[in-house]
Amino acid sequence: MTSIQYPLAVGPFQTRVIEAGSGPVVVFLHGLGARADRWRATVERIASQGRRAIAFDLPGHGLASRNADNPATVPEIAQFVLQTLDTLGVTRAVLVGTSLGAHIAAFAATLAPERVPGLCLVGALGIVPIEQIVAETIARNVCAQDRALFAGKLRFVLHDPDSVTEAMIEEEWRCNTLPGTVEGFARIGDYLVNGIAADYVAERIRAQFSPADLLVIWGAEDKAVPLSVGHACEAALGNPEFVVIENSNHVPYGEQPGAFDAALLPFLARLE
Repeated sequence: MTSIQYPLAVGPFQTRVIEAGSGPVVVFLHGLGARADRWRATVERIASQGRRAIAFDLPGHGLASRNADNPATVPEIAQFVLQTLDTLGVTRAVLVGTSLGAHIAAFAATLAPERVPGLCLVGALGIVPIEQIVAETIARNVCAQDRALFAGKLRFVLHDPDSVTEAMIEEEWRCNTLPGTVEGFARIGDYLVNGIAADYVAERIRAQFSPADLLVIWGAEDKAVPLSVGHACEAALGNPEFVVIENSNHVPYGEQPGAFDAALLPFLARLE
């Protein structure tokens, strides 16, 4: 199924939506320094199974606005997610988030649990505490502007580094060097280093959601957020279904789409 994309005003902010299909809604949230395009193929696959699948650019990412007052903390961005759903007329949706997008999805779920029947966390960053040196490294790297560093970052998160093309590098570089991008990323980076500790969300999720309403997916060879973090999330969340996808790094939904869908689709069906 072919997706469409369109601009959307959400309060004072502008974002870009990618969506396809109709039926129960599934919303896919990208991670720090990424954009909705990362989910496009997944949106199309899941939509073909009788669902309305949606991804959108988070503030300061992709084609979204780079306002000086952009949301820059997990609670603020989670609120933006809920406002975007309001604007789209979505009252209930399963949230699927990857990396920092998983933390944002989880926090949004705790703000409006009646709107989120289920939550899928993929290579999640921020569900359990992040080591300070890791937070500092992420904050520094996300602000890098050298084109060669973008190539290195892409190769770092993919299982097959040779799959990184010049076109991928060029698009990544162009999207992440737009005016205002570095300033926005710097604010998020400062939050990761100095503020995120107040917003770790595992206890809140465990208090508000049954393990049956949760799915955790991890790439077996995730370098960005190692599998050991995944097992810590699993324990902190009360041992929900935990799926490890072989031959994948930090992007299992893109690297092993068949295995990813084989985990996600039965989970979605159980929630109905």
